[in-house]
Amino acid sequence: MSQSILKVGYVGIGLMGRPMALRLLQAGVPLTVWGRTPEKVADVVAAGAVLADSAADLARASDVVIACVSDTAAVEAVVFGPGGIAEGAAAGKVLVDMSTIHAGRSRAFARRLREETGMGWIDAPVSGGPPGAAAGTLAVMAGGSEADFAFVQPVIRHLAGAFTLMGGPGAGQTTKMVNQVIVGGCKSVIAEAIQLAMNAGVDATRLPEAFAGGRADSSLLRQSVPKMVSGDFTPTGHLRTMMKDLDMVMELARETRTPMPMTGLATEIHRMMVAHGHADTDTTSVIALLRDKPLL
Repeated sequence: MSQSILKVGYVGIGLMGRPMALRLLQAGVPLTVWGRTPEKVADVVAAGAVLADSAADLARASDVVIACVSDTAAVEAVVFGPGGIAEGAAAGKVLVDMSTIHAGRSRAFARRLREETGMGWIDAPVSGGPPGAAAGTLAVMAGGSEADFAFVQPVIRHLAGAFTLMGGPGAGQTTKMVNQVIVGGCKSVIAEAIQLAMNAGVDATRLPEAFAGGRADSSLLRQSVPKMVSGDFTPTGHLRTMMKDLDMVMELARETRTPMPMTGLATEIHRMMVAHGHADTDTTSVIALLRDKPLL
């Protein structure tokens, strides 16, 4: 089979899935989509995707199936549940799971899918948010076999600025946990820095300009400043999702006996925000905990 004409199926048309699916269509990739709520995929179908009746039918019609759903339980349901991907799976096909889930469960899912159906599995969580998804510049951290990685690479290259095979099954998910240590911790510290600047009378909107080229410069700082200063917490990534990821990080830390005091603090900061009803706000809303007059 020529990789240039691989047929792709996409499950999970959400904040990240929608821009990724649209990029694949713009690249001329034959795309089939499915979602539990049909109206959520209507715009992608209008852009040229074919709507499948079930995840199983989508898998039957596709060489590569991409899933990007909320958590471990959702991945298990969409793959192995009634009408799931496994029912339409076959040898020679590969599932690319771009969700962020528990690494051990991901390894078990990959083994089960291959043993029961012959279908390959690449765990491929992403970083870069909806802007990266729309621009095709996502960082994609992969785990799986070299053969499956090579097979799906022509598809993922439309979505990723970097697509890196980090090891066998589960290695992509483990790498994403390391990524979330940096992102979750840094956003909490960036919030403190921005609030300190504002309390001290400095124009915090100019911090990226002032730090450009220095050691404090980062894309995370540049992306966070406008939202944290303005208080516009329209989600580009939900705080509840970061909370879920940080809980998995701390579980991995316990399993590996890794001391993580800073990440533990960041985890509890996010837990406080969720407990106070802010689970569906943007991750930059952690700055609200530092304000005399909360913005939320």
